[in-house]
Amino acid sequence: MNCKDYKQAIATDPSYNGGEVHVAECAACQAYRDDMQALERKIEKALALKVPELRIPELADIDTKNVVTLPARRRFTTPTWLAVAATVVVAAFVGIRMYGNDVTYPSLSAEILAHLDHEPYALRVTDVPVSDKKLTSVVPASIANLNHDAGLITYAQTCVINGKDIPHLVIQGKRGPVTILLMPDEMVDGAVELHGESINGVILPVGRGSIAIIGESDENLQDIQKSVVNSVVWDT
Repeated sequence: MNCKDYKQAIATDPSYNGGEVHVAECAACQAYRDDMQALERKIEKALALKVPELRIPELADIDTKNVVTLPARRRFTTPTWLAVAATVVVAAFVGIRMYGNDVTYPSLSAEILAHLDHEPYALRVTDVPVSDKKLTSVVPASIANLNHDAGLITYAQTCVINGKDIPHLVIQGKRGPVTILLMPDEMVDGAVELHGESINGVILPVGRGSIAIIGESDENLQDIQKSVVNSVVWDT
């Protein structure tokens, strides 16, 4: 099971308890599961509200001869407003389940920046490297011959960009964590600069694919860029 399959399963049913082996090793899916289950609990509480019956006047009760004497519109009481809020929560939740895995973005760079926002826990400062076994499982030999020469690799997960499974890595840079996305099937015409709040980065064309490297605004990415590009083994 990969991240895409697990997230789809847990979004469909937050009580889903399959994929134990995958989720035990995947911090991204653990966080996604916790978010979905927390939302499920909120919905259960919202639906548990006791809402008073809303009585709609019968037409026979209304003086149709003089419309200006119609009774004033009834104000909603607090429980009624809460019921409306619960309905909105449920609608939003259904929207997340129906469309959460089918979001479209105006560009590859926009999707990459959104992906980074979705996994902020990957950008933690630590001196604990991922295991060689984990790194090899995320970055197979057909993609790159990657080691820790580019920097201490502290995060490695298989993620989805533009509908494709790709390696998502984090290296500890001099100014903070640096994100690397290896995208062997995602071609770009030329280098694309990435700018966001306090970050700088670039998407580089590499053969029939591309690589995204994003770090702090004052991080020098050139050395990391050179090492990562040299490690790529796909059709260049």
